[in-house]
Amino acid sequence: MPKYRVERVSQEILREVNDILLKTVKDPRVQNVTITDVEVTGDLQHATVYYSTLEKDEQAREETQSGLDKVAGLVRSEIGNRIKLYKTPEIRFEDRKSV
Repeated sequence: MPKYRVERVSQEILREVNDILLKTVKDPRVQNVTITDVEVTGDLQHATVYYSTLEKDEQAREETQSGLDKVAGLVRSEIGNRIKLYKTPEIRFEDRKSV
């Protein structure tokens, strides 16, 4: 599969995840999250969404991560509705500072 398609899909997922977190998700734990990057595997089956937050406290970071883990299914279903792909990729959120 050409690399440009993977990059195009990752940019589209980034745009849609930002929109979903701003407009659809009402969880207060994920309000101050900024999506920085999305990496999609070559077969478009898995997507790792990298985020950053301004929280300095480790407990607040853990709450943000648990909130994002909680809404991952909703985000995946919304991406499936918005982007026409054969199979919607599994979504995994990772903090950019922990990488």
